[in-house]
Amino acid sequence: MLTLPQPAGLPTDIDIDPNSSGLPGIAQLREIVGAVMTIGLILAVLAVIIAALVWAFGSNSSNPHLASRGKSGVLVALAAAVVCGGAVALVNFFWNVGQTVS
Repeated sequence: MLTLPQPAGLPTDIDIDPNSSGLPGIAQLREIVGAVMTIGLILAVLAVIIAALVWAFGSNSSNPHLASRGKSGVLVALAAAVVCGGAVALVNFFWNVGQTVS
């Protein structure tokens, strides 16, 4: 196996952590992301309500296609709420997993 010499001046280990005060506007960006998350959750709740109404209307009118579309809409809206609500936890989880890779 051929080993190449390490050029002088290059560090062998690089250790970089997120810097929450390195750029101006980080606090405002966090507020914007929080507001977008709130809007996403509100829209997910609205989507669940609309899809449930479509499901109920389809079931009441004996329209199986409309009822199945309503069921699918409820599931998609609930999945969207899980992703919006758990986005921070998911990112933190994968950040921690990435920190263990060496």
